[in-house]
Amino acid sequence: MSQPIAFIDLAQQRDRVRDKIEARFKRILDTGAFIMGPDVAELEAALSAFGGMSETLSCASGTDALLLPLAAWGIRSGDAVFVPSFTFAATAEVVAMLGATPIFVDCLPHSFNIDPDNLRLAIDEVKQAGRLRPRCIIAVDLFGQAADYPSLRTVADEHGLKLISDAAQGYGATIDGRMAGAWADVVATSFYPAKPLGCYGDGGAVQTNDAELAAVMRSLRVHGSGTDRYDNVRIGMNARMDTLQAAVVIEKLGIFPEEIESRMRIARRYSDALSQVVTPQVLPNGMVSTWAQYTVRVSDGRRDAFMAAMKERGVPTVIYYAKPLHQQTAYRDFPAAGGRLAVTDELSGDVVSLPMHAYLDEATQDRIIDAVHASLKSIG
Repeated sequence: MSQPIAFIDLAQQRDRVRDKIEARFKRILDTGAFIMGPDVAELEAALSAFGGMSETLSCASGTDALLLPLAAWGIRSGDAVFVPSFTFAATAEVVAMLGATPIFVDCLPHSFNIDPDNLRLAIDEVKQAGRLRPRCIIAVDLFGQAADYPSLRTVADEHGLKLISDAAQGYGATIDGRMAGAWADVVATSFYPAKPLGCYGDGGAVQTNDAELAAVMRSLRVHGSGTDRYDNVRIGMNARMDTLQAAVVIEKLGIFPEEIESRMRIARRYSDALSQVVTPQVLPNGMVSTWAQYTVRVSDGRRDAFMAAMKERGVPTVIYYAKPLHQQTAYRDFPAAGGRLAVTDELSGDVVSLPMHAYLDEATQDRIIDAVHASLKSIG
């Protein structure tokens, strides 16, 4: 009997770094520096070197990483923040939590990322209505592919807006060799275990080249602290990263570039073998994706039948964002650009993700590829 196929296999990576992580855990347990210990500062320095931004703050989650810069900029009621609808709830959640208004923007049909032209429409609509102040754009690196940051930077500069890269899925992705920080004011990422660069619990980080912004975020991260933690100079939050999780990310960061290369190789094999029968997420020339997920489109209402057929063949598949945010109960009363997000609605009905991780061997991948062809043939 064939071995079960894991959708995301963390075990092989765990075994590779286990000894080093356990050694770090032992030192942390011996010293008792469980919160903001030396490994946290070490991680922040390593992430600054990797991401090419001068200021890095680790934090308790990817959600905190998005919330901290918005709070530091004073985003509040009456402000508009432009976000894609085809993404996880955290991207819009942080906006609404501050009392501001998320404005949902459509995505591009090939990259699945936020559409700069639709973004311009959304900004114009908000300005014409005159009820909200446009303040910020949050772009998502969906499934590991960097958004079109050069175009988004142009739009942001035209309208005097801040630009955040939500790199929870795409931290480490590049455009012509440059990461999102070359264009974005802030890069936020998540270290949730299933992310390409993950820890063994919750964690995140936010990066910027703005030292003043970083100083405010550091204060907010620890309950609005001033000269010490009992000197509260602003309303803050508890967003500290624990030392054990920082230790995990340090060791995983050491092998991360190699894993990105592996993910790129695996994605190329998928695309070469499947592009004639499904529509993969398209990666433009000059771009490197972290391929958090390998996602294809199965159209004409065949997705459910396809997934059932894959399951029969022992291959797991997952739908990400079957209900986009502008259709969710908590968010459906917020504005959407043009009143309708046609591409987002279409994608949510036909995307499906195949197993993807840096340790997917060719024999297992071939089983998945064969199952895709056989499943599509069986459902017609």
